[in-house]
Amino acid sequence: MPKLEGKNVLITGASTGIGQAIAIRFAREGANVAINYRTGPGEAEATEALVHEACLAARASGCKDLIVRADISKEDQVEAMFAQVIESFGRLDVLVNNAGIQQPAASHEILTADFDRVLNVNLRGAFLCARAAIRHFLSRPGGGVVLNNSSVHEIIPKPKYLPYSISKGGMENLTKSLALEYADRGIRVNSVGPGAVVTPINSAWTNNEKARKEVESHIPMGRAAVPEEIASVFAFLASDDASYITGQTIFACGGLTLYPEFRVAWSSGE
Repeated sequence: MPKLEGKNVLITGASTGIGQAIAIRFAREGANVAINYRTGPGEAEATEALVHEACLAARASGCKDLIVRADISKEDQVEAMFAQVIESFGRLDVLVNNAGIQQPAASHEILTADFDRVLNVNLRGAFLCARAAIRHFLSRPGGGVVLNNSSVHEIIPKPKYLPYSISKGGMENLTKSLALEYADRGIRVNSVGPGAVVTPINSAWTNNEKARKEVESHIPMGRAAVPEEIASVFAFLASDDASYITGQTIFACGGLTLYPEFRVAWSSGE
């Protein structure tokens, strides 16, 4: 039986990239999937078609899907989104906080508006959605799962991406604090920390052969991930196979968090 048979899942930012891959994988595992998007309804509709196809291929019993538009940085839109999903599905079992943005700039040149925008989506939005999910989980028996899409940059500094790095560092503590607070009420909270992934948000280097080789030269496994590899980690953490895991970030990074420049013993003189 698929590992998420009959589970109701909301995935933010699910119209492209990792979010889309998560939606498809969860449908393949038998989940009913709500696909959140902010812009690009055409992409969301394309994701919905792929989700429905995956569910049918898995011969799952549910195969419900829903497209829901919301800017997760806006409290009223988050509340309306959750109300719509719960009304449609009857209940929510899993939230995936996937939506995120980045705005590169030298730190001394960052516009306050850009700083606020990145933090509002990546961190405030994750909090607003997690709060709404936990309130729902506490309102009925059975607990629930919150999964956050973090980054290796929750622990690795990223110059010229200061707001992004701050948001992911904050997400690490958001994950741990919520996990500790609600562990005794059947609510698990975990994160996945991807490294370099071939997605539209990374097109500046994924579509440039020279730039891609440069990026991949720093990855111990020698290649960037595809979104499906990240989605599989989310599927595991959402399932009962991860029933005793909470408050953790699982880094799916090809070894980037292993201090890859130390592959050569340049510091020890050996």
